[in-house]
Amino acid sequence: MKIKLIFIIICGLGLMAFMPNPKLDKKVDKALVKFFETDQVSKEMMSLSPEEIKNLPADFHERLYTINVANEHEGYVYVGNAPSKTATFDYMIVFDKDYIITQSKVLIYREEYGGEIGSKRWLKQFIDKDTSSEKLVYGDNISAISGATISVRSMTNAINDVLASLNVLIENGTL
Repeated sequence: MKIKLIFIIICGLGLMAFMPNPKLDKKVDKALVKFFETDQVSKEMMSLSPEEIKNLPADFHERLYTINVANEHEGYVYVGNAPSKTATFDYMIVFDKDYIITQSKVLIYREEYGGEIGSKRWLKQFIDKDTSSEKLVYGDNISAISGATISVRSMTNAINDVLASLNVLIENGTL
């Protein structure tokens, strides 16, 4: 009986990991409205097949959206999750029509320390990066933050992976 109950709990928690997070979705919507300075912003999930995304460095399963402002295509947003010291954090990267980063934002940070990676000052390092940019390297072209080493490296790696994945999708003609 206990084994059956444990199995049911584990399966339930596993399914919850794939369910949409309404709190995160609201934060993405709010950030997009603020960034585009209008409430006429909408996002639509891009339909990418499992075959198209299976070998990408970043997880693109239900994470890439097109952005429309007043019914005009303005770009894309990628919503991701990356590890910190003992938990994870959720972030978004906004791209223009040419897949150039126009904004990055930490949406939910779950650690007691290291939340400085959410500062606009630190995150502006990623603006104007694109699939042809040189690789982002912690301590080289990406500034360190005392007390947030793991999160800084994680965010840097995550953005590198997203840019590399976009590059593959562009080269394959998927995007």
